[in-house]
Amino acid sequence: MTTHTRPVAIAGAPAPWARTARGANLLGDDGTLGITIFEEITALAQEHSAINLGQGFPDEDGPQEILDAARAAIAEGANQYAPGQGLAVLREAIAAHQERFYGLRVDPRTDVIVSTGATESIAAAILAFAGPGDEVLTFEPFYDSYGAVIGLAGATHTTAPLLAPDFQPDAAGLEAAFSDRTKIVVLNNPHNPTGSVFARPVLERIVQLAERHGAVIVTDEVYEHLTFGTRHLPIASLPGAADRTLTISSAGKTFSVTGWKVGWLSGPAELVAQVRTVKTFLTYTSGTPFQGAVALGLGLPGEFFTSIAATLRKKRDLLGEGLRAAGFDVFEAEGTFFTMVDAAPLGIGDATELARRLPSLIGVAAIPVSMFCHEEGAERTRSLLRFAFCKRFDVIEEGARRLGTLRERV
Repeated sequence: MTTHTRPVAIAGAPAPWARTARGANLLGDDGTLGITIFEEITALAQEHSAINLGQGFPDEDGPQEILDAARAAIAEGANQYAPGQGLAVLREAIAAHQERFYGLRVDPRTDVIVSTGATESIAAAILAFAGPGDEVLTFEPFYDSYGAVIGLAGATHTTAPLLAPDFQPDAAGLEAAFSDRTKIVVLNNPHNPTGSVFARPVLERIVQLAERHGAVIVTDEVYEHLTFGTRHLPIASLPGAADRTLTISSAGKTFSVTGWKVGWLSGPAELVAQVRTVKTFLTYTSGTPFQGAVALGLGLPGEFFTSIAATLRKKRDLLGEGLRAAGFDVFEAEGTFFTMVDAAPLGIGDATELARRLPSLIGVAAIPVSMFCHEEGAERTRSLLRFAFCKRFDVIEEGARRLGTLRERV
């Protein structure tokens, strides 16, 4: 099965990124270029005026003070290139944030770079350290851009499965996924799409295996402040991890400014320098007027960070009620914007087909989890869907009400 709906003829052999995951299945069996499942579901949501719980972006603005700071920066002329490494004020704020929340000490002069969202930091790190003949290990399901960049690097994408109901890697599967060709371990924690938060023993085992095989750990922590009852533990803070770990995060999820695309990477100076070289030839610099505003946000009182997680938890619970009323088996998220469900109790084995029907059936959109997997993982997750709860309360309430009618319609 392919996900494209509007084919465009192209010539030549398939590009290396064309089949990185089912969600990034950009090249059809007939050699045509198509759209991703995310674009397809969004288009269906628009066509049927459905509530789009597929895409993981908030529909409310972030704190007024950081929005005002960005406006002021534009008015004051901060509209040209920032230094490639990022404005000093933001690099200093990132360093202060890491020490304040996690006790991690990084030098803002050498250990931090600002990027165009976390996505660019991830891409630059993979391109810096992996190439043909190397393996890059991710956990499956995996955020779709990981596979695409691994393909662009010419490396081999290997995975360790995350299995229901807790979506933690088991020891045997984790060890089997490593080899002497493993150059990078990409760790997404808290994890999208499963909503799991990796337990400390799992993180410690990842560090041990990375050390044994000489691998760099690239950790995507964009949901670090959005956990529910479980405090985020950066893998870089564990014994033996700091010298081989690149920690990545961004402003988008924490401050509800996903459109600003301001992210950052921190770690040992020698590793950061190699990533910075690649980043120079990607975007060079990022969002000058937003950088000072993000620095302000990182310094907000602790009450802000606890309140955003508490509010999001209420939204998770509200959506969960509707999902259970729909007849799904619900896997309660420990963090992130997302809840995963199993459609099997409804007698539905193909969540992709259901995702395509939901917008017209009940006016709600979701994403099939198989689109975050390779073929074997796609079969394992065939009946799973991902719903986003990072929307306004009234939107979640209406979505939950509509979901409550699903059982009688399928």
